Amino acid sequence: MNTNHYSITIQWDPRDNIYVASVPELPRVRTHGDTYQEAVENILEVLEMWIEDAQKHGETLPPPRIYAA
Repeated sequence: MNTNHYSITIQWDPRDNIYVASVPELPRVRTHGDTYQEAVENILEVLEMWIEDAQKHGETLPPPRIYAA
């Protein structure tokens, strides 16, 4: 599975001074970073681990969202 096909949302959290990254298609896939780049790197790692674990347990992966231009 190509992790690049899932949506990633990056938001600034002023309370904790961190960037919060999440994958809308996978509600519990979330992480953070002190910098934007760190948040991106962390969410890609978490996403890859989530997909590997789901496949290992025979779970069906939700389809990536497709946005019309």
